[in-house]
Amino acid sequence: MSTVLLREVPVDSPVHRLWAGTKMIAALALSLLLMFLPTWPVLGIAIGFLVLVWVTARLPLSVLPRPPWWFWAAVGAGALLNAPTGLAAVLVYAQVFVFGVVLVVAAFLIAWTTPMGEVAPALATLAGPLRRFRVPVDEWAVVVALTLRGLPLLLEEIRVLRAARKLRPKDNLVQRAADNPWIDILTACMAVSTRRAGELGEAITARGGTGMLTAHPSRPGRPDALALLLVLTVCAGAVTVSALF
Repeated sequence: MSTVLLREVPVDSPVHRLWAGTKMIAALALSLLLMFLPTWPVLGIAIGFLVLVWVTARLPLSVLPRPPWWFWAAVGAGALLNAPTGLAAVLVYAQVFVFGVVLVVAAFLIAWTTPMGEVAPALATLAGPLRRFRVPVDEWAVVVALTLRGLPLLLEEIRVLRAARKLRPKDNLVQRAADNPWIDILTACMAVSTRRAGELGEAITARGGTGMLTAHPSRPGRPDALALLLVLTVCAGAVTVSALF
């Protein structure tokens, strides 16, 4: 897996300088487009748009995650299960798989080009109208932001724990049936997560509480308007292509 999964890649690019809310709106628009028009032409346009964003963001190929072999084996097994029902079923299965990959890559692009500190303020700004209905917008934004910030740390801890587990000396004389490596790793992850959660809570309290996480002054500007216009143009073009084919 990529070592920069869900982490910002420190590169100066036009995509990095966009407001976080703009990228979220673009991802939502792309998701809605594919939800209602999951055809191959629209999928091709979506992939082309993501490639354009990738090139504009100047991201290296090394940030791409490398799924393990069993992931591709599961994908192949799914295709084989659909094969007896005909080629149409396999094509539908392939469409669903590509649809999922496009959405995942769109989410990763946001993570790779956005500082985690800008996520909570952007979510709070986008969901601001819900405050009229007494919806705890700020609290929800903080929870989402802290979850996204904690996932890379948890993944790194799992890698370290797995490596430490492999380095443990093996006792060939005594083999315990209850010695399950996954139970050991999960138990250690829960302990580490609890410790990190306590440290994170103390750090947030020392900096003024959770309210400071949503008080970032960033707002959209002219580049964000141009970016959203480009997204709207791509969606309109995809709808037109879908109607023609």
